[in-house]
Order: sequence, then structure tokens, then C-alpha cells
Amino acid sequence: MSYNIGIKALNLQWTERVACTEYNDNAEIVRYFAQKYPGKSFEEALHLDYLWVTHDGPNDWSSGRTTDMGHAVYVEDGSDFRPMRESPFKTAADVLNFHCAREYGLPDFNALVDFYENYYRTTQAAHDAVISGGYYKTIVSAAIQAFGWEMLLLGAGEDPDRFGEDVLGSIFEYSLHHFKAWAETSIEVFMCHDDMVWTQGPFLHPDFYRKYIFPRFKALWKPLKDAGKRILFTSDGAYDMFLDDLVDAGADGFCFEPTNDLAMMVRKYGQTHVLMGGADCRTLSFGIKEDIERELRWIFDMARACPGFVFATGNHFPPNIPLEHALFYFELIEKLGLRS
Repeated sequence: MSYNIGIKALNLQWTERVACTEYNDNAEIVRYFAQKYPGKSFEEALHLDYLWVTHDGPNDWSSGRTTDMGHAVYVEDGSDFRPMRESPFKTAADVLNFHCAREYGLPDFNALVDFYENYYRTTQAAHDAVISGGYYKTIVSAAIQAFGWEMLLLGAGEDPDRFGEDVLGSIFEYSLHHFKAWAETSIEVFMCHDDMVWTQGPFLHPDFYRKYIFPRFKALWKPLKDAGKRILFTSDGAYDMFLDDLVDAGADGFCFEPTNDLAMMVRKYGQTHVLMGGADCRTLSFGIKEDIERELRWIFDMARACPGFVFATGNHFPPNIPLEHALFYFELIEKLGLRS
């Protein structure tokens, strides 16, 4: 049932209720539903229709230089904490001389296709929800993982054209190898992730994106589009100023945080594109029940009128959401999501 609703929504077909997904990091709500529904997974208990999945292949880049910027405590047990480490890139020249394939090596193409196909088939078989193929460190996210923010900005500022043409160009070529491999698999939907902006919007001039990023997105997505795959795009932060550029590049839908203008997105693209997101975790964590209900009613009044809306808390479902608020939230979703 959930797979059927998910795949219909991702193809802009009307369903009896608004499709749903979640990006859950709240262990307490998982324990609650495990106890309430023994033997059922979290997504089965909540009837999630799509699961956000990407995979960058068997090469984890450990053979080359990367920058670990560390990680603050976020999950309940603090297991995600990592201290920051010094970047191996010391100068702007180090960044500007970087070449992605020379640094990390490219896997054999046919072996990569087999790897992705096996991964997808195994994962899809284990879930009654749509599982996407996808790629995480597409262009900007790859630069973040390689250089860290400080050295990325230093290199981009030192020589923007060389950074855009040569450095990001080498990352594009590396990613294209993987995108072409994904295109050879039996996936139906592809999630392209690239954290290309910040919370308040682009961190480089918009012209830079239009010269060095979006044309490459179009080229990356072409083999997937030619193979009949649906393309969804994800970035943290506010990227709504670039929606038209992403549509021109071939995006079939957008996965987004609540920093973006939802009403505008619904107005412009609610009938023609998948819209994945909606709620704000800050309302769930710090608001009261009246705030939660007000926000969800506002969202679902728009979502029910959009065939490809996939509702989620767009900035993740964090550990600090009180259980009482979480249960109230999920009860509202079941009620407000019905289209009949």
C-alpha cells in the first residue's frame, strides 16, 4: 500500500491521502512504535511511502585527502560526536590544483552498475515504500567533504573561474561516472543531493551557480532522464531562488527545508513537480500543540491540492521533540492528509 501511494505521488498521480516520509533521528519515538507494533519497522508503523536514500558507491574516498570538520552531539546517545581535524589542504593552491579522479580513483563502470543494482534490489525488497537511487556528494557537497568550508571558500575566492572550471569540473566528471552507472539500474526515482547553499541562501554569487553548477546538473541528470528515471533534488538551506534554474536543468521535484517559501513553491510548481517537505522541527520541539496544529493545517490545506506532495518535517525529526508532541503530530498527519 505505501509503495503504491509513494510511486503514484512521485509520478504526480492522485492518491487517497497525501504521501509521507520522515528523516527520523528521534530514538524515543522509534522505541514507542516498536513497543506498540511489535515486529513492525518504524516506517511500517507510520505507513511511510518513500524512504530518502542515496549511495555514492563502494569507494569511500579514504584513499585520498578529505577534511573532517567534526560533528556536534545530535543523536540521543551522543555517538555522532567527532572532534574537528586539521584539513590536509593548507593553501588556496592546494585546492586549485585538486583533481577528483586522480585523488580518489574511479571504480570500474560495470562493477559499479552491478554494485548499485544489487544495493537497490536488496534495499527495495526489504521495504514496502519507494526506495530511490541517488548520489550525495554531487558537486558542492563533494568540495565540502574534500576541503571543508574554510578552504573551499578560500579557493573559490582566490580564483573563482579556475575553481569553477577546473576543480568543480573534475568533481563533475567523477560524479558523472556514478550517475551514468545509476542510470543503468532498475531504479525508478533518483535523489540528487548537493548542499549548494546556506540557511539564508547562496554563499557564492548566483551567476557562479548558473555558470558552473546548473549546466552540470543538467548534464548529470541527462542519462537518468534518458533512461526514464524521475529526478528529485535535495539541498539543505534556502534554494528557492533557483527553482526555475533547477527545473530548466531537468528536476522533476524538490526535497527542501522549511527555510524555503512553501506557498510560492506550491503556487508555481505544485501541479507539475514533486514537493517533499513542509513542517518545521522547531515548531515540534519548542512550540505548543496549538502551534503544531496551526502549522500542519496550513501545510496540508496546500498539500492535498498537489498530486506530488510528499509531506515530511523538512529539517529532520530530531531527538529533542517531546514524545507527546510527536504522537500528536503523527495523529494529525493521518487526519489532515486524507483527500476524501
